[in-house]
Amino acid sequence: MLNLIWLKSFIMVIEQRSFQAAAEQLGLAQPTISQHIQKLEETLCVSLIHRVRSGCQPTEYALRLLPYAQSMLRLHDRALLAVDQPSMKIGASSNIGIYLLQPYLQNYLHKQVFIDDKLDIVIDSNPVVAEKLENAEIDIALMEWWPGKTGFESQVWKTEALVLITPPDHPLAKLSSISKSILSGLNLLGGESGSGTGRILKSYLQECQHLPTVSMQLGSTEAVKQAVRAGIGISLVFASAVVDEVQHGSLCAIPLEDHALTKDIQLVWRQQPTIHQKQPKFVEYLLSSQLNL
Repeated sequence: MLNLIWLKSFIMVIEQRSFQAAAEQLGLAQPTISQHIQKLEETLCVSLIHRVRSGCQPTEYALRLLPYAQSMLRLHDRALLAVDQPSMKIGASSNIGIYLLQPYLQNYLHKQVFIDDKLDIVIDSNPVVAEKLENAEIDIALMEWWPGKTGFESQVWKTEALVLITPPDHPLAKLSSISKSILSGLNLLGGESGSGTGRILKSYLQECQHLPTVSMQLGSTEAVKQAVRAGIGISLVFASAVVDEVQHGSLCAIPLEDHALTKDIQLVWRQQPTIHQKQPKFVEYLLSSQLNL
């Protein structure tokens, strides 16, 4: 088993690039730090640290181990807090955390519905949020796509419409809606990977001969909006993500025919270890709240 004390010394050596500096930061003797690294190397049967004139350099094996070591220490800290000082850590994929969750969070905190709850929020890509949930680094997740896994409960929180966004002078901006036949032939800018939009498109256009092509993967809706505004291309996004831009006239948002293209926002949480509480309090709040947004 990997010793957490060894891992802590390992991380500190990499951060400080020095055994002596790592020892000073941890309040240990330098030989102790060296012994920790040696035991870790013996356990893994690889070399982790190279000593060079300029300091210490991590090996390729060390760089592979580093994110797991950091995650294990974070989980260790969370485990201690869960026993001594319970808190709730919420993860949200980028679009949800930026465009949907904030008013609910503000309302929750303003009303102090559950004053004893301490909330922390993590916003990241959908795959990262899912990984953090599985690794117990967060307790609740709001995601655009969740495959469903043993040990977790999930429920649809909201259903969000997808719209095609274009610059105001684009030929498609004159249309009141976009048909399947038009959509299937478009070249789109891609946003955040792993959000499930491609899967929804494939299902929606399954009877069409072609699917839209993706010319760029820009990584976020904000980047997509800037690119569309600059005339680089067009894209599909949450309708709620472009409310301000549509009001100001910098972008046009065209709904899909019959408003048929939507995405279910999944609220996911770890199954509770006790029968006394079926859902975490923040989950209960989100599922029962209907804000006039």
